[in-house]
Amino acid sequence: MKRSNFKIVRINKNKSLFNYEKKILINELILNLKLGYYDFEKKKPQKVKFSLEIDYEDKKPSSDKDIKSIVNYGTIVKLITKLVKKKHYNFLETLAEAVFDELFKDQRIAKIMLKIEKLEILKQCSSVGIQITKKRSHDKL
Repeated sequence: MKRSNFKIVRINKNKSLFNYEKKILINELILNLKLGYYDFEKKKPQKVKFSLEIDYEDKKPSSDKDIKSIVNYGTIVKLITKLVKKKHYNFLETLAEAVFDELFKDQRIAKIMLKIEKLEILKQCSSVGIQITKKRSHDKL
């Protein structure tokens, strides 16, 4: 009689067999803020558009009764809105770093793609801006 190559595996009910890779999408959040290096940019607010893709991992499914079981897009929008009201940023890049610093406080977040565009700064363009992707390093320093 030939032996089977299959093994019986016992599943520990306390451990999950799955990991979830989740993505939050925030498209075209438009805020009026003072942003820019030049004097005319510091005098009056301009329209700035934010778009984000936020990747996060979870070892368990989201609970329909627990808002803390998700990365909440409403909370993210509030954080960005509050952040841009706190201070003037000269450059899109420094504003992006402030957004990253705030969002990466949530340890579940692994990667953020952030696009920030000024909508009314150059007449020849519908927008100008930057796109930066930052991901959490798993290397220990």
